[in-house]
Amino acid sequence: MAVLDIKGVTKQFGVGVRAVDGFALTVGDGELVCLLGPSGSGKSTLLRMVGGFETPTTGSITIDGEEMINLPPERRPTGMVFQSHALWTHMNVFNNIAFGLKLRRLPREEIRQRVDAVMALVGLGGYGSRQTHQLSGGQQQRVALARSLVLEPKILLLDEPFASLDQHLRERLREEVRDIQQRLKITTLFVTHGQDEALSMADRIVVMRDGKVEQVAPPAALYREPETPFVAGFIGTMNLIEGQVVDGTFARGTFSVPLPVPDGPAVLAVRPEALEIVPTSGPAVAKVHRVTDYGTHAIVDLELPDGLRIKSMVADARAWMAEQAVSLKPRAFAAYRDNHVINRTSAAS
Repeated sequence: MAVLDIKGVTKQFGVGVRAVDGFALTVGDGELVCLLGPSGSGKSTLLRMVGGFETPTTGSITIDGEEMINLPPERRPTGMVFQSHALWTHMNVFNNIAFGLKLRRLPREEIRQRVDAVMALVGLGGYGSRQTHQLSGGQQQRVALARSLVLEPKILLLDEPFASLDQHLRERLREEVRDIQQRLKITTLFVTHGQDEALSMADRIVVMRDGKVEQVAPPAALYREPETPFVAGFIGTMNLIEGQVVDGTFARGTFSVPLPVPDGPAVLAVRPEALEIVPTSGPAVAKVHRVTDYGTHAIVDLELPDGLRIKSMVADARAWMAEQAVSLKPRAFAAYRDNHVINRTSAAS
């Protein structure tokens, strides 16, 4: 069992600068939770506090009920993998991975067995004698992962470990890391600013903004039922349309949809795949600005009369052309006011 419990954690730098503000989260045994947010949202600072590389100003961090705040990194049951790999260039692969075990003064044969096993686990069998500069970026990241896993930590901490790798390598490694995490059933806290990584790897995603939690949910729920306009706009592609509700109808210019909420300003959130467009010979609600063909689908960029740009996903790019007049028919949407959802026709998907 390995449960990470973070309660009321705040980290303040200087006067009035709060990198993390009253953060609370429980990561269950064997769960992989992703911290997702823009640069400066506090996610890496929070991870470093869990690992012992930063000290919270206030709050509590426990692992299986034991307080971690006053323990240095080397005494915490955590293993951290950094974006920069942080490998020792004067050591070969075997010695990089074995370093922590040697500090624990384990018997030489046990060290060899554990290092060999973890190298096989991460796909580096037979690479023990290689120097780190002889490895590719992906192989170096595997060494960094193996160096943490060989210590058999209760909690694995991943700080944007794939950020420096190319797209194809990132996709392959994140699948491998997720497979390893599920095989070992190791409790994991993962930091990324990449939506694809979060949606494909996490059991739950924590969206952070300005050091605070904006929403916590499984990937599917977060995508389909964002609770705030920020989450709606940050996860995936979302059309956010500001307008006014009058007598049960939301309107912006000539675009309108029934919306049974009290009168006032509102923000309508519609996914491109939920926004149907129909050619029209009458007054145009929007005009086609550009069509991008991805083969499996196409994205039609639309422009409203007031200049607002929105997107629609269509099956065939050939049916649409620039300057074409269209009407808009949202199949599903969510509406927000004062940073809270006030209506949802179904999942905003």
